[in-house]
Amino acid sequence: MIRRPRIRPTLRLRLTLLNGVLLVSTGAILMFLAWLLVRDGAQLTDQLAPGSTVTLADGRTLDAVQWEQQLTDAASRELVVTGLLALVGISIVGVAGAYAVAGRALRPLHQVTATARRLGEATLDQRIGYSGADDEVAELAKTFDAMLDRLTESFETQKRFVANASHELRTPLAVMRTEIDVTLSDDEADTGEYRRMATVVRDASERANGLVDALLVLARSEAQAGRPLGRRSECDLAQGTANALSAVRREVERIGLTVQTDLAHAPVVGDPGLLDRLAGNLIENAVRYNHLHGRIWVRTGSEAGRSWLVVGNTGFEVDQADVPGLFEPFRRGGRERTGARGSGLGLSIVRAVCDAHAGTVRVVAQSGGGLEVTVELPAAGAAAVRGTDQSVTPQR
Repeated sequence: MIRRPRIRPTLRLRLTLLNGVLLVSTGAILMFLAWLLVRDGAQLTDQLAPGSTVTLADGRTLDAVQWEQQLTDAASRELVVTGLLALVGISIVGVAGAYAVAGRALRPLHQVTATARRLGEATLDQRIGYSGADDEVAELAKTFDAMLDRLTESFETQKRFVANASHELRTPLAVMRTEIDVTLSDDEADTGEYRRMATVVRDASERANGLVDALLVLARSEAQAGRPLGRRSECDLAQGTANALSAVRREVERIGLTVQTDLAHAPVVGDPGLLDRLAGNLIENAVRYNHLHGRIWVRTGSEAGRSWLVVGNTGFEVDQADVPGLFEPFRRGGRERTGARGSGLGLSIVRAVCDAHAGTVRVVAQSGGGLEVTVELPAAGAAAVRGTDQSVTPQR
């Protein structure tokens, strides 16, 4: 059995029908009230003596009560006929006007629908651009345009992220392939040459593996934002920071850095793996973007229901205007994919982990060069960990 498509009443039709029903109902009520007034206003014989008569213009003589009844019936019929004709005319004009007005009022909605149907990756620049009255429809159109602006920005950010990730992965792979091809094409290559090639390939593979691990941590951290953490346990930021400092001890000694620490108890509740990566990324960045015989200072503590971690370092100068951009993926000290060490995901991961733990991160550009990063998280026993909007507050 073939089912016929059901007719879908549009919003315009429903508004028109509603206006028509209200108009006809109001007209009918007014007609009824007018009919009652005519019937009641024609009662004149109550003031005459019984048996009174009325002489008409044609010479006929009628009983006053009979004459009154004929007059009332004639007036009522004329009122009903005239009223019905007027009601039909007014209803037709009102319904047609309501249909036209509803269509004009709903025109922006049709523009929203048409724009939404045309939207694609190549047409995200289209906007409604409503310029009518400042009403609810205008608010809807503006909200839709604002949503398109956010979508466009999100798509552009995603494109840059994919392009940068592809570039970062392609670089070590290209190095490995080049080294292998060059070595294999050399008929006189000896064991030392093969060892050198193996070392280069190993370093490049470690770089690619580190990038993949960083991408996985970033995706995992961003997935936790706005919802309860998958893993939660009490841990200490001071302990994770101490472990991170131990991991970079050789690099610190190699470039002669001075490390000042004040690691007080900083209890938090969250994902231990993500919190360890947060501390590790801050310490690694402080070492990686420092200079010979520079300085690093690290502090942890807890106060007023908040636990905090401060990591600062000397290094090259960073303009305060570039501080928010440091949290974008693949940005290295305000530079994009310059071949510097690291994947450029360190602070992106820090921000994502803070967001997943209802925390904040604040960056201060040092006047003599370097940065100081302050992370604040709810202390253990404070409010439950939950996802909130991340705030990056650059300060001088």
